[in-house]
Amino acid sequence: MNSLPLLSLIVFAPWAGTVVLAFVGRSVSASTNRALALLFSLSTLALALVVLGSFDPHAAGYQLVERHAWIKALNVNYHLGLDGLSLLLVLLTGIVSPLCLLASWRVERCPRAFGMLFLLLQGAALGVFLALDFFHWFIFWEVSLVPAFFLIKIWGGPGATRAAYQFVIYTLAGGACMLLGFAALYAATGTLNFTDLAQLAATGQLGPKLAGLGHFWPQVVFVGVFLGLAVKVPLFPFHTWLPPAYAEAPTGVSMFLTGVMSKMGVYGFLRILWPLFPAQLHAAAPCLLWLALGGVVLGAFAAMKQTDLKRMVAYSSINHLNYCLLALFAVASATKPDAAAAALSGTLLQMFNHGLSAAALFACVGILEARAGGLRGLDDFGGVRTVAPLFAGFCGIAMFSSLGLPGLNGFVGEFLIFRGVFGLAPWAAGVACLGLLATALFLLTFWQRVFHGPVAAGVAAFRDLDRVEFLTLLPFVVLMFLFGVLPQIVISVFNPLVTAWAAHLP
Repeated sequence: MNSLPLLSLIVFAPWAGTVVLAFVGRSVSASTNRALALLFSLSTLALALVVLGSFDPHAAGYQLVERHAWIKALNVNYHLGLDGLSLLLVLLTGIVSPLCLLASWRVERCPRAFGMLFLLLQGAALGVFLALDFFHWFIFWEVSLVPAFFLIKIWGGPGATRAAYQFVIYTLAGGACMLLGFAALYAATGTLNFTDLAQLAATGQLGPKLAGLGHFWPQVVFVGVFLGLAVKVPLFPFHTWLPPAYAEAPTGVSMFLTGVMSKMGVYGFLRILWPLFPAQLHAAAPCLLWLALGGVVLGAFAAMKQTDLKRMVAYSSINHLNYCLLALFAVASATKPDAAAAALSGTLLQMFNHGLSAAALFACVGILEARAGGLRGLDDFGGVRTVAPLFAGFCGIAMFSSLGLPGLNGFVGEFLIFRGVFGLAPWAAGVACLGLLATALFLLTFWQRVFHGPVAAGVAAFRDLDRVEFLTLLPFVVLMFLFGVLPQIVISVFNPLVTAWAAHLP
């Protein structure tokens, strides 16, 4: 089993599905195309479970490493590796991706092309989570933009073209900044390997090597890499591309963007920025804490003002992801191992749990939109619970998971983040509580006005969940309860890694 390149299979199995659909899909029915896309998408979960069976939960380093010389003249290697952080996000991708395709099952416009692009996007995201050399990591990072752009533009809503271009321009600009930063790193060190660069940073050699290019180069490179990652999360105020992109994308794509693709930015902070630039991050942390608080508080209050349900969930995603950055910047600003371990554990849990709850909420809004003939305004509904009780129950669970109700998966991550941040920067935890209050207000308003009260005229003919919709939402609901009651299932994957991080804080 160890000789089998499992990590390469995880990355390239979805891309193999793209090739199969390209050559076979034209000669088969639309339903067969959808089934093939779903089958290849499920390969990620199947392979991730195989990896989980051989994963050593007590080891903090990389496992199942694949490293082969690629471009020797540039010292570039094909290098894949997996630790607790990577495994967590591979599992998340394996869970969310097939459910996104189920939510897109009734896409009528060229389902073959939709499946091909989606599998290309899925494989690119997996490559980002597993690559350990910047050369092909950046290829995966940029390749993910291409299918996402076309999925939004072709299958999106009325404003999809503008939203797709805005999404690509913002992300390309951030990627260009990051590429320039790594070009400087390569000029200074002769390597693009994340593990080699992290070792140089840990021994104090990376800063002097960059300073050899010029006195301010360590700070310049830090800013370049930071901007590329901050746009992707997004960190306030680099967030303005996100609400229109999420709102105009088709339901399954919105689910993937918030459930998986948004985690690529947070992953980059943990895998690249924090290990390579600890001194610069520590110096910038007091200012960055305010930016993260802006995302937490202003994202929640912006969600309160939305009448478009997809834009409301989009701003909620900004709010929840900035909790992760708040914890990371708090850890960077102070050295308290116990509080840092809690904050970092909360960050990883929040990444995973937000992927489930936010994707489920977008699926629910998509069902409402399909029932209402394209309407998704807060005032377009009322009394949905009366005519569709099963759907209301599932949506309510997803909503309360996002709210952080004890007993559901969203609670544990937020609790650990606040426990850690309070021990590191109590004032920041206090300000962030405003975001919790605003989140409760807009989600409960959504619940009351859409599902309760008199049955609206356009709602009376609503039907409850059909088989495909039920199969889309059921796994989310089951996992929300499972990981809410037994969070140690997830924590055990990354706990040794977090313990090692907290023990080696700069």
